[in-house]
Parts: sequence; C-alpha cells; structure tokens
Amino acid sequence: MPAPIAPFEVYAIRYARHGGRRPADNYLGSVDFHDADSDLDYYVWVARRGDEIFVVDTGFDADSARQRGRELLQRPAEGLALLGIDAAQVRDVIITHLHYDHAGTLNDFPAATFHIQDAEPAYATGRCMCHGALRHPYYVEDVVTFVRKVYAGRVRFHAGQAELAPGLSVHLVGGHTAGLQVVRVWTQRGWVVLASDATHLYGNIGHGVPFPAVYNVGDMLEGHQAVRRLADSEAHIVPGHDPQVMQRYPAASAALQGKVARLDVPPTQPA
Repeated sequence: MPAPIAPFEVYAIRYARHGGRRPADNYLGSVDFHDADSDLDYYVWVARRGDEIFVVDTGFDADSARQRGRELLQRPAEGLALLGIDAAQVRDVIITHLHYDHAGTLNDFPAATFHIQDAEPAYATGRCMCHGALRHPYYVEDVVTFVRKVYAGRVRFHAGQAELAPGLSVHLVGGHTAGLQVVRVWTQRGWVVLASDATHLYGNIGHGVPFPAVYNVGDMLEGHQAVRRLADSEAHIVPGHDPQVMQRYPAASAALQGKVARLDVPPTQPA
C-alpha cells in the first residue's frame, strides 16, 4: 500500500479590501439575492507542511492600491511574516493568473520559482490585450516583471493538471482569464480547493452567476463544475475574494483575527 499523504496546513491572508460595490460589480446580469453588493477582500494563500511552503499569489503593492482605489491593509510579504514566513526565503509561488491583484510584488520573492499555466502569459501578452476591457485588470509593469522572471529561468510552466508535491496540484480552469488555475490541497479535513477567481464570491458558484470580469463565460461556468469535482464538498471550496472567508473560518490565532484564517479545519460558521 502507498504511504498516506501528509496533510498541509492552509491559510488565507487578507491584505486589502474594496468597498462600495453594487450587485452589477459582482454578478453578470440582474440579480436580487442577499449580499449581492458584497465588498471584496483580497487574499494570498499559504499551504505549509513542515518545511514545505507554497505561497499562492503575491497580491499588489501601495502603488497599485492607489491607482485602483483599493485599501491596502498590509503588503502580502508582511502578511506572510505573521505566520513566521520570510517571503525572501520562499521557494515555490503559484500564480493563479497575472491580474494586478494576484501577481504584483513578485520581487518580494527573490528565491522563488513561479508556477503558472502556459495559457496565462500567452493571453496576457497576446492579441486580447489590444482590447481595453480585457487589458484593464492587468498592470503592465507586473507582466513585464513576470517576463523578466521567465528570462531569469525562474518560471515553471504547466499545461492543465500538474502535481507540485504529494497532496498539492494545480488545475487549469480558465474563464476569468484564459490561463486561470486553481489549487487543490490535501488537508486534515480532506481536499480543499483554493478557487482564486474561478469564483470571486461564494454567491458566484453558489448561484451559478459569473463574475463580470470574464474572458469566457462558458469556461467560467464549467470552471464552477470543475472546482466542485476537485473539492470534497461545497464547504471545501475557498473563493478568491469573499469577506465571509474571514467569518466562516477560525483565525490562525487570537492575535490574527481578521488577518489570517485557517482553512484546513472545518468552517465554524455554516454557509
């Protein structure tokens, strides 16, 4: 029999927020359900198993916050430090996609290999970026910085599904962008999926309504189904921007309430 897979600890680190949103900012089409006008929180995530550390996404910095009208609560590297993680020592960073809020501050990770889907940089540097609506969520300086990491030999490309370690894999779902990937992690409570922007809010996947920032609506809706297949249950799906994550899951410690949530344990509040 194969040896059992050791579980990862998984954390969501809240680093920024955006308030004053309307239902049309969060859902494509007309909706009237509760909390449709939800604020957005911005997260980076950590999967840790002993000395193995995978950081998922790198957030944005103060300049991007000012340009986009977002409230930066802490630089992502500062959030990692709350867990005793030095960004400068991290060896593996998974980039779910290259939007400004997921792929900034790359230079805070000078020792890292960056994991990304083939399709994402092809999309972010290709003909679709001639269209303002598709280009808007990208920050050109972040994309250029990423390309420099490619030329420095610090990017590992994946095509579809790839296991990065026993109990941790990435999966191409597309939809929000052409190369969006989600992360499946084995934990003490089973398979958790860090869905990133496959579903911004619990309501997007829960009601089957796409988020308006979308490259391919059909792929986004199929992505909802893919995420469900990868996770052990709806309670094992972690959306990319929902403030309820901080309410549903316990804090990593009493001092980190509202800053870092522990995702490898069951939610303390029901959906």
